[in-house]
Amino acid sequence: MSQGMIRYWAAARAAAGVETEPYEADTLAEALAGALRARDAEFARVVARSSFLVDGDPVGARPHDAVKLGKGAVIEVLPPFAGG
Repeated sequence: MSQGMIRYWAAARAAAGVETEPYEADTLAEALAGALRARDAEFARVVARSSFLVDGDPVGARPHDAVKLGKGAVIEVLPPFAGG
């Protein structure tokens, strides 16, 4: 299992109740599942609408179980932003 950090932004941070947290997982799907187990439906709603970066690279439409995490990878959870 790889170990790294999840960083939450804006509404994701508010729903998570923390700015960052560690994870142990081999894929993005596993890391998110671990974070979801510890939280409520509002957090799940925000995460479902979010986009993700892994070490600064956009995940895009790739299935989360296909996104492999390397040692020390940083996952950023970016909820939809308003503005222009």
